[in-house]
Amino acid sequence: MSLHPVVAEVTDRIRQRSRDSRAAYLQQIDLLAGRPRGADRLGCANVAHAFAALPSNDKLKVVAERAPNIGIVSAYNDMLSAHAPYAGYPAIIKDEARRQGATAQVAGGVPAMCDGVTQGMPGMELSLFSRDVIAQGTAIGLTHDVFDAALMLGICDKIVPGLLIGALHFGHLPVVFVPAGPMSSGLSNSEKAKVREQAARGEVGRPALLEAEQKAYHGQGTCTFYGTANSNQMLMEAMGLHVPGAAFIPPGDLLREQLTREAVRTVLANLHGGPRFTPIGRMVDERSIVNAMLALLATGGSTNHLIHWVAVARSAGLVIDWDDFARLSAVAPLLARVYPNGQADVNQFQAAGGPGYVIRELMDAGLMHADVATVHAEGLRAYTRIPQAPSPGAEATRPLHWQDIGASGDASVLRPSSAPFSPSGGLKLLVGNLGRAVIKVSAVPDDSQVIEAPARVFDSQEALLAAFGSGELERACQANAAAVAGHPGGLVCVVRWQGPRANGMPELHKLTPPLAVLQGKGYRVALVTDGRMSGASGTVPAAIHVSPEAHAGGPLARLHDGDRVRVDGVAGTLQALVPEAEWDARAPATLAPAQEAANQLGLGRNLFASFRRHALTAEEGACTWL
Repeated sequence: MSLHPVVAEVTDRIRQRSRDSRAAYLQQIDLLAGRPRGADRLGCANVAHAFAALPSNDKLKVVAERAPNIGIVSAYNDMLSAHAPYAGYPAIIKDEARRQGATAQVAGGVPAMCDGVTQGMPGMELSLFSRDVIAQGTAIGLTHDVFDAALMLGICDKIVPGLLIGALHFGHLPVVFVPAGPMSSGLSNSEKAKVREQAARGEVGRPALLEAEQKAYHGQGTCTFYGTANSNQMLMEAMGLHVPGAAFIPPGDLLREQLTREAVRTVLANLHGGPRFTPIGRMVDERSIVNAMLALLATGGSTNHLIHWVAVARSAGLVIDWDDFARLSAVAPLLARVYPNGQADVNQFQAAGGPGYVIRELMDAGLMHADVATVHAEGLRAYTRIPQAPSPGAEATRPLHWQDIGASGDASVLRPSSAPFSPSGGLKLLVGNLGRAVIKVSAVPDDSQVIEAPARVFDSQEALLAAFGSGELERACQANAAAVAGHPGGLVCVVRWQGPRANGMPELHKLTPPLAVLQGKGYRVALVTDGRMSGASGTVPAAIHVSPEAHAGGPLARLHDGDRVRVDGVAGTLQALVPEAEWDARAPATLAPAQEAANQLGLGRNLFASFRRHALTAEEGACTWL
């Protein structure tokens, strides 16, 4: 199948706009790749320090026998259920490296915070910035500069983008990402959401809500909904940076250790000087970035990646923007229904065919570049197969192997490209006098994709929650219904001062249940914010990531309570229906000094003042290092 013309056009546009920055990047990584190996290049004292803690046999290998040395960058902690399994990974990796005549060292650890713990709390204001801290931590670990290759151990929201940004700044090294898999299915995501809405209505108390949450989040592994963490894993497969099919094998599965050992063998097969030398900086090019974008769109993945992948691309000398996502979304069929865009969880997604099914369908439809380099010798086609464990007692004759996925195991979860759930990917770019924003419409009912109603403007998510709790929002919806005969009533809730420069651009998941309650009562409601929602808005239309943000003088700062606002997910517009002359004459509001101070002090937030000052816009990846 020939490449779809829109995919070819977007790829070429990225290539052309990135010509100079990409050339400079490749020149730099080629220069670094051409140096002598670390143990030969460094001074004797440097070498002694680098390998002082190694067992004597490993020390002999890496120094005298010039064996390859793998750097491990781990995001292990046991606060994150998804990262707790990594505790034993370094020992497995070191053992396999020795079996292969190589050595391995933990180059460094990077922080990894759980967004589920910090939702609605001050810590969430550090969440987005933690991505760049992780990138910096990766660089600190690898800058010891004694490694021939690297393995990245990370899964969750900001961790994989941060590790990838850091790894791309060491683009001369072969790199493989090593996942750990999802937790087993507990309370279904739809049941969890139901209890949350009941709690928002006051129908159940804290004990019932806590019981439901603990049944949903109950063990090791990633959360089972298709949020940013699991979207990360889909994108790593689509970019060929995993061992094929490694994403969604559970932590306790016997296959998990085999895939981790295979990651060691894979990265060693890609070393400099060998026939398969594929440093990550050359592997991640405009084609693989486009493949990741298409995989995201075809699965209804997290909107966070409209920020993260812009930053990832910039780390490889590539420039992408939301217009590229919008163009691709128009031709990327929606192949998956996974919560919050369906009822299935990621374990059901995996059972139905998982990432390999999606990649195969997109490739065969001409909607992915098949000619990309991957960490696997067979290229991207290897990622359309599912791994199988060695046969017990026959490991030598039947080692780790892969088999074709076949047809979808559940047509309610995965469909072929010839019969998708939707002909487009469900992410839309919104443009208008309120700025540029994105909306995830894949889970929004058709009759809710266009909302026009008076605005109620809030300066914090706490203020919106308080207004819901007091009944103010419902009364406003009722008043709006009375004002327009035959109208069901509605409201556009605007939450501003939530961008990177204001308070670190937190996710606003706690707004979903109350807005869903209003929607469930028949009111037409929408959310507009310069903060993030990660795609967790579900059936409530949410125009998010509004750029430029209010704190930078963006248009949200001009909105007044009562202004009519139109959120149009069909036409792709975000408009304040205010006469142009009046709109242009309005002076933007400013954040109250007390609120600004509250955003900057306490619980470590004051340490991130420079991040807030230097953060680029959401569409520029919210980068703090450019």
